[in-house]
This record gives sequence, structure tokens and C-alpha cells, in this order.
Amino acid sequence: MSPRYAIYLAPPGDSALWAFGSAVLGYDAATGADLAPPALAGFDAETWHALTQEPRRYGFHGTLKAPFRLAEGLDEADLFAAVSAFATGYRPFELPPLEVHQLGMFVALMTPTPVPALLDLAGCAVVELDGLRAPLTEEEVARRRPERLSARQLEQLHRYGYPFVLEDFRFHMTLTDALDEPTCAHALNSLCEAYAASGAHLPVPVAEIAIYRQAAAGQRFRALHRAPLGGMDAAQEMPA
Repeated sequence: MSPRYAIYLAPPGDSALWAFGSAVLGYDAATGADLAPPALAGFDAETWHALTQEPRRYGFHGTLKAPFRLAEGLDEADLFAAVSAFATGYRPFELPPLEVHQLGMFVALMTPTPVPALLDLAGCAVVELDGLRAPLTEEEVARRRPERLSARQLEQLHRYGYPFVLEDFRFHMTLTDALDEPTCAHALNSLCEAYAASGAHLPVPVAEIAIYRQAAAGQRFRALHRAPLGGMDAAQEMPA
């Protein structure tokens, strides 16, 4: 199957937040390197590695537009151009320091309150960049378990390729797999402690959006390209 791409919010690669999130997942999506996890109370490295398999495949990120295959006739140059043009229409902004929360049965970093500029950027990315996306296959639809979705979420799945967008969007940066309740509670406490010690509990500048690529099914996503928001310098490729 063809590569998949995603449009993400990714912290600066030299930030404490990027270092923390990447270490928690055991993977740096910018360099492709495996990383040792931070010290997490009650978890050894092997156990923690097993609890972060799913988010590790995607790399540390906050989703703006979920993974998609390019529409027929488009290539990476078209993708870069469209995302760069889109990004110039939005001014840089700042998120308040993120907080570690339980979201469903996994642990994630989230904003303490909704951020209008972020909601606007994410919603517009979903709608305005949808022409880049190939239609979902039947298999891709089935993986989203449509029987568990609300009517609105099901409509959004078919319209935009992902159910949790627009009114159903909740910005988060995933740190674990879906866990059972006792493990999730334990992971939440351990990650709260590690996050507090990391120096990453700082305002998050949002000055660019990132494109990640999954070269083939089952492979990890790699950070590929950053597109500056309006008023910044020209778009730049991310380090290999």
C-alpha cells in the first residue's frame, strides 16, 4: 500500500517537551532513533516498552489531520506546497503548559483548557486540506469500529477520514497504549512525576505544523517536513 502522511503539531526538536515525549515513547520521530525511557516509578524499561507500542509507531505528536494516503495524482511536492500555503494563513500562538491526564484508557498530555487558536487551526486543517486525502478503503473504515461511533462521528469518518474532528476534537499528545484501569492509574501517577521532573512543564510555542510519513504499513512514522505559520521563515525539511 502507498505511504501514509499525517499533519501534526510537533514541539521544537530542541525543546524539553520533545525530549520528554520522545523518551516516554522510546522513539525520536525526527531522527528515527530508539530512546531509553525516563525513570518511571514502578515500571522497568522492558515493561514500559510493552505499554507504549501503539503511540511509538506514530511518534510524539498532537494530531491536526489524522493519517491519510495521498489522493490519486498527488505527490509529496503537492503535499508540501498545500500544507505550506495553508500554514501561512495562521499566526504563531502559544499553548499553556500541558498537563498529564487520563483520556479514556490511555494517558496523554493535554491543554488544561481549550485553546481557541488551536481549535481553529485543527478544524481548518481537517476541512481545507481534505482534498489531499484519498478515500478510505473498506478495511480502513472497519478499523475505526464504526458501530461504536455516534451518528455525527460516523458522518465525519466518511467525510473527513477520521471520526474525532471538529466538535469531537480533543487535542492530546498520546503517551501510552490503551491500558487496564489499575495500570492506567499507575502510569498516570508515574508520568506525572516524570513530567514534573523533566523541565517540560512550560508554555508551548506553536510556530509551525509538521508532516509525518509512514513509508509502509506497520512501519513507524517519521517526521518529514515542517511548515512555518505565517510570519515565520520559509518551510524547512526536518532532520534525517
